[in-house]
Amino acid sequence: MGIFTALLILSFLIFFHELGHFTVARLFGVQVDVFSIGFGKRLFTKKIGKTEWSISMIPLGGYVKMKGQDDSNPNFVSYDEDSYNVKKPWQRILILLAGPFANFLLAFLLYLSISFIGVPKLLAVVGDANTTQPAYKAGVQVGDRIVQINGKKILYWEEIGESIQKSSNNLHLTVLRKGEYIDLSITPKLQNIKNRFNESVERKIIGISPDINSTVTQTYGLDGGLEYAYNQTKEASMIIIKGLKKLISGLVPMEQLGGVVSIVDVTAKASAVGITALLFFTALISVNLGVLNLLPIPALDGGHIVFNLYEMITKRKPNEEIMYKLTIMGWAILLAVMLLGLFNDINRLFG
Repeated sequence: MGIFTALLILSFLIFFHELGHFTVARLFGVQVDVFSIGFGKRLFTKKIGKTEWSISMIPLGGYVKMKGQDDSNPNFVSYDEDSYNVKKPWQRILILLAGPFANFLLAFLLYLSISFIGVPKLLAVVGDANTTQPAYKAGVQVGDRIVQINGKKILYWEEIGESIQKSSNNLHLTVLRKGEYIDLSITPKLQNIKNRFNESVERKIIGISPDINSTVTQTYGLDGGLEYAYNQTKEASMIIIKGLKKLISGLVPMEQLGGVVSIVDVTAKASAVGITALLFFTALISVNLGVLNLLPIPALDGGHIVFNLYEMITKRKPNEEIMYKLTIMGWAILLAVMLLGLFNDINRLFG
């Protein structure tokens, strides 16, 4: 059931992406020949107007085929009035941007939904204090609720780490213990820890961990929800961009790259946890699709945008032979990345 849910979500995300392209293409009068969810042999096709709506055998992608545009043969062009080719470069750019924008919009709406349902947050309650670390030595005990750090009120666990990293050498904590407020002074120590990219980074720590049973659900009104959704979409985008930079520069090893098996596996696990976890992960994957499709690789939306920007700036179309070779190179890069991700997935599965 989890795998079915994962495939359904991936198909929905792809549908939303392609719907963005479709909507803006039709807005500019471009005929859309095919709207397909999946690749390979078509399992179901229904023609509505001039568009063939299809579901294909391999549900790991999708495409919108506009009149005059064919990534499998970049030399194919049409100069009819309703063709993609005859539209102005800025119109083509908007058509191309519409797919990634749809993914960012969907992520925003998902985060907004989460804000109304309720965001799970850990309260600032100490669940464990390492006996060799500064907090324990300063007198912090399991069950203490941290209510203030250096004069700043603390409610949620996530605020503790932010306050520690922004502090100077000394921390002045106020904890609530059995109804009594107690002031403590702690000097954090620097320690190398693994960040979300599995890099070793130096951070200030005091040696405490949260009480996972002290969880509350925070709900937002419309104004707060809009701000929360915007910040979450922005933060997810930055995480993915940073991850890509580190992957390309070699700071993060290629072994960390996951493929479609990892995506399906994590989506299935998220669906088992609950609706909020599933919405969080779906939003993250949607942002991921938006960012990746903007990469300047010729086979992706970002690559086509670069070609159109070139035409806008130089006032002439790119050389068709060069475009063809670059597009083939782009597909080769994408195929290599997909195979590497699949190879890593298989390695992880067989341990």
